[in-house]
Amino acid sequence: MQDHSKLIGTVIDEQVATITEKDTLLYALGLGFGADPLDERQLRYVYEQNLCSLPGMAMTIAYPGFWMGQPQYGFEWQKVLHAEESIEIHHPLPVAGVVRGSTVIEDVVDRGADKGCFVYSRKELYSEDDGTHLASVVSNTLARGDGGFGGSGKARPAMPAPPARAADIVCDLPTLPQAALLYRLSGDMNPLHASPDIARGAGFDAPILHGRCTMGVAMHALIRSCCDYDASRLRSMQLRFSAPFMPGETLRTEIWQDGETAYFRASSLQRNLVVLNNGSARIAS
Repeated sequence: MQDHSKLIGTVIDEQVATITEKDTLLYALGLGFGADPLDERQLRYVYEQNLCSLPGMAMTIAYPGFWMGQPQYGFEWQKVLHAEESIEIHHPLPVAGVVRGSTVIEDVVDRGADKGCFVYSRKELYSEDDGTHLASVVSNTLARGDGGFGGSGKARPAMPAPPARAADIVCDLPTLPQAALLYRLSGDMNPLHASPDIARGAGFDAPILHGRCTMGVAMHALIRSCCDYDASRLRSMQLRFSAPFMPGETLRTEIWQDGETAYFRASSLQRNLVVLNNGSARIAS
């Protein structure tokens, strides 16, 4: 049994990424912005005139790829699941420019031989021009086949659950049947989201939508419902992935407002199944 706690502190990826206006436009289109061509509030994210960036691009810029599939790390990669994701925006992301990204394994928490381990990675993004700290992204991955090695890591506190009352806002956003094929052009080329054969081999009837894309659609709902399409007000966002979402389904995002905090969860409307849970976001007034 490999002791994965020895990976703590390992820098798994460093890169300088060039962002173009096309990258910014493509990311927004992949999340469904511009679905109403007459809504000029959405147009600012999908039209080059007065173009604005979306905070969720922090997840795609300098993306380290599926590093857990590389043999030197020793994970049973076929049993890896994306568990949680959080982003924090320190400074608005550039529409176009050069960004330096560094991803490090921040912690590894052994849950036992039959439960696997949590692997926390942190990516920091900086402007290459002046060193401005742009964003932090923390990803928690559950390696189901890699527990029981010991280690001193402690599980982090659970993300807050939504309030036990009716939601203040409900936002339904449909997705395109080809949404996964569109989103993967933003950098996550995992064939699970494109190949029917590979998806069936993983136990799905069809390719599933990327978790970060589903998160991006929920982010769209927050920007629409709580920010009047001013994405600069969305300063942070975190959530837990609870089930796969299928391209072509409608994502129903339920939102509870509490000052500058918005709690949320999101479901497949067609299957009445929660796919994102324990969500919260900080929204500047």
